[in-house]
Amino acid sequence: MANEYTIASVSTYDARFSLPPGAGSDSVHTNPQYCFATTLLKSQNNLCGTGIALTLGEGNRLVCEAIELLAKPLAGRPIEEVMADFGRISQQMADDPSLRWLGPHKGVVHLALASITNACFDLWARSRGVPLWKLLLDLTPEEVVHLLDLSYLEEVLSKDDALELLRNKLPSRAQRESVLKNGYPGYDTSVGWMAYDDDKVRELTARAIDQGFTAFKLKVGSADQKRDLRRAAMLRKCVGDSGTVMFDANQNWNLPTARGMCRELAVFRPLWIEEPTHPDDIRAHVALANEIAPVKIAAGEHIPNRILFKNFLQSGALYYVQADCTRLAGVSEFLTVSLLARTMDLPVVPHIGDMGQLHQHLVLFNHIALGHDPLFLEHIPHLGSYFVHPAIVRGGYYETPQEPGASCDLKVTTGRGC
Repeated sequence: MANEYTIASVSTYDARFSLPPGAGSDSVHTNPQYCFATTLLKSQNNLCGTGIALTLGEGNRLVCEAIELLAKPLAGRPIEEVMADFGRISQQMADDPSLRWLGPHKGVVHLALASITNACFDLWARSRGVPLWKLLLDLTPEEVVHLLDLSYLEEVLSKDDALELLRNKLPSRAQRESVLKNGYPGYDTSVGWMAYDDDKVRELTARAIDQGFTAFKLKVGSADQKRDLRRAAMLRKCVGDSGTVMFDANQNWNLPTARGMCRELAVFRPLWIEEPTHPDDIRAHVALANEIAPVKIAAGEHIPNRILFKNFLQSGALYYVQADCTRLAGVSEFLTVSLLARTMDLPVVPHIGDMGQLHQHLVLFNHIALGHDPLFLEHIPHLGSYFVHPAIVRGGYYETPQEPGASCDLKVTTGRGC
């Protein structure tokens, strides 16, 4: 089987999609274009693995160029051989001696590694004829650990620690497998983009409630703070006392502003306040986490690697871990962060730079194999029509995907490179 699915070629595609007016806007990214730096791994028998990493515009081409450089060592190798020791192989790519300087382990080169890694996992699942969630769940704990690069985590998450956690959860897996039938709960981000006026927010929230959603996110961080507070009050009124609301500042506030705004927003009982300040400022996150409790901080959309996540988690700088396999180095590092969060009893609620396509597989593994609570998976519908197999959300729940692979095939790449 291995020879059938040897990686014959590596190519990239710069995929860009315009959004409806106002969609995707937040306090920092005011007019975004959703783009995927796409990796295409073609096997000898014309099976194709597709990987994606999200960008918001012209920088997409830079990530595609980095993909071409980083992925060269994969050509000519059977996918089974690659995945049998993927932790070591991904570490070698991340530490490429001529490209590591550009990070290390962040920025353009790390986004490229995310796309490459996600393509490897997609090709692997497709070569076995199963959806990615099933492939991951069918692996032994030893096989899962071989997928991971645990370097720089040894003092908190060694290979033995990861094996012990995975093995300890095996006997109770059946108790958690009902999620495969019942679906994974989603929350709606698309009701509350920054550029939407009040009427639009009310209209979209009412529609989302009719569709079965019970949790909703609103963008904050306006130049006019009174606008943020008015919109927050409006959303709370729309969803009622039983609805769940989250507020997302997208890094826009400095610490003094964040202190004041978080306190004022707390009266609307948010589940979390997301990215309240610069994503590199761990000390500011720690200060806020202590000051705004019991309201929790969520972050991770711009935390680029497992080492920074280790520091955030150890310092109590956040509670909701928003790992994203298109910001981290793909599926492998996402699973590493999920294991790390599990050892610290912190929930993983992914940010979905993939529009929920790939993460819908990963949250199933997190719940069933690691014992993470099935809290929410973000839902952003704007790019659904561009995927060959778009994620299906009904009644506010993600349905379990059944097609082989990681659900990343784009219609625009059909016939291009694969």
